Formats: sequence, C-alpha cells, structure tokens
Amino acid sequence: MILCIFAAVKFRSDIFLLKASQRVIAKTLIITAILIYCGPAFGKAKVTLTAYLPKAEECRPMPAVIICPGGSYFWLDTEGEGAEVAQWLNSEGIAAFVLNYHVAGKFTFGTDFRFLWGGCTFPAVLNDTQTALLQVREHADETGIDPENIGLMGFSAGGHLAMLTEGVGGEEPDFVACMYPVVTLSDKRCVHKRSRPGLLGAKQTNRILRDSLSLEKHVPESCCPVFLVGCLDDNTVNPLNFTLLDSSLTAGHIRHESHIFPCGGHGFGCSAITDTNAVYDWKPLFVRWLSSLKGASQPVRQ
Repeated sequence: MILCIFAAVKFRSDIFLLKASQRVIAKTLIITAILIYCGPAFGKAKVTLTAYLPKAEECRPMPAVIICPGGSYFWLDTEGEGAEVAQWLNSEGIAAFVLNYHVAGKFTFGTDFRFLWGGCTFPAVLNDTQTALLQVREHADETGIDPENIGLMGFSAGGHLAMLTEGVGGEEPDFVACMYPVVTLSDKRCVHKRSRPGLLGAKQTNRILRDSLSLEKHVPESCCPVFLVGCLDDNTVNPLNFTLLDSSLTAGHIRHESHIFPCGGHGFGCSAITDTNAVYDWKPLFVRWLSSLKGASQPVRQ
C-alpha cells in the first residue's frame, strides 16, 4: 500500500497488503513495507506500518491496535515499544500495527536545523495516525478485524500522539491506551523538554501552539475510552503528566481506567527489563479493559 501526503492532499493506490513483504513467525503473519507516506521531510521521508496478524482462522473478528512507539519525537523505539508489544498483543488474539511515524531525526537532536530545511514533525504526525486508522478500517474485512474496535496505543511521546489524534476530526480511534505518556507542552512544572522541541522544532516558542497541543487542556467531550498507565518513579517523563491527564478525563466524565504504579520507571514497554509490578501487571489489565469495552452495555464510543 502506498500513500503520499503533501500538505492535506492524500493520494491512494489500491494496494494494501497483497504486495507487501510477508513472513510468518510463531503463528504471526508479519507484513512489512506498507508505505503510507512518501515525500520530502527532514528526518524521515517515509512513514510505514508493519502489520502483525494472528493466524487467519483465529479470533475473527478481532480488535486491532495501532502502536505508536516512543522516542521524544526525535527517534522511535520500534522494538521494545513496537515489535515486542505487537507480538504480545497477537498472543492475546489482537491484531497489531506498528506505526513508524514522522520524527525529527537524531541529527536534529541538540542542534535543530529544521528552520532551514523544513522538517514536518507537526502536523505531519497527525496525518500519519489518521492515515493508519483509515487504512486499517478500510481493509478490516480482508484482515479479519472489527472495524469498530480499532485503537491507538502510544508509549511516552507516542502516548501524546495517540491521545492528540482523538478529537481532531477525521479518522479517530475507538479507544486509546497511553503508556507513561507525555501530556503537557506548556506546564513548566512537568513539561518534557525533549519531546516539545522534537514535535515543534523552532515553533516551540509559540505559546498558543504549545497550549493547543497540551492534552490536559483539550480533552474532547466525545472522547473515546482511555487506558492510562504511569509510574511514580518515572525520572524521564514527570508522573505529574499522568495526573494532569487523569484529572482532565475525570473532570470531563470520560470513560477511562488509570493505573499508577509505585515503581517501574520509564520505557519498559511489555518486556520484563525491570522486576516490577508495572511491567507484568499492565498487560492483563489492558486486555481485561479492552474486552470490557465491547462487553459493556454502552457503546465503545460514548
């Protein structure tokens, strides 16, 4: 599947999965080289989806999760917060797609040259998530996915992107999972000072833009259900980010489930890199929560 985005114009072909590279590992069909963006961009000229699908005869129709790895909007952890998460989701009968979205690139970290060469982290990242949602929904039948049960799961800066996608219009997720997310771009007490320039580049000095992209200030009334995880000992993204989003969701009477663990740090994904409850417990909690959305009397989208 090839999709090119220039500004707000989208050009689609009819090829999604059929001509992509395929391989099977441990009952999982891994489909790579699904190109959803091509064009000039400093730091990333291509955006891709990698699909991880359980065996065709299993779990139809199944929910799907589009994974947004973290990396401060400068780089992406496509393994620990990407492929490993996708393979675990497959083991639970959930289709997964790892989104390799726009980032500024490691070259700009420390010295940001995007004011010279362009660079399009924002708003290009929103095009990336909405395009991914659109393509997964349009091809739900051929992949055995429930088109009304497709969500975003983001880690760290990817959590910010996942939640930012909800409420902007166009293609929106049916649910969002935010794992130790970056939330605010404006609160001086806890702003993640690496993600803000990663997303905004030279525009990070624009107060109005920072406020408009601070999640705690713009939870939509029709927000989809949210699953939220954080750790009190997170020394990378201040856990006050978790509190800000949790409080805003509560104030807006948004259906959500929040878990803050005493220890676990940051960046643990779904791998047991640290022997803490956060690493082991969030996974069954998420699966139970996701199952409850469809099983409840109220619809997934409220």
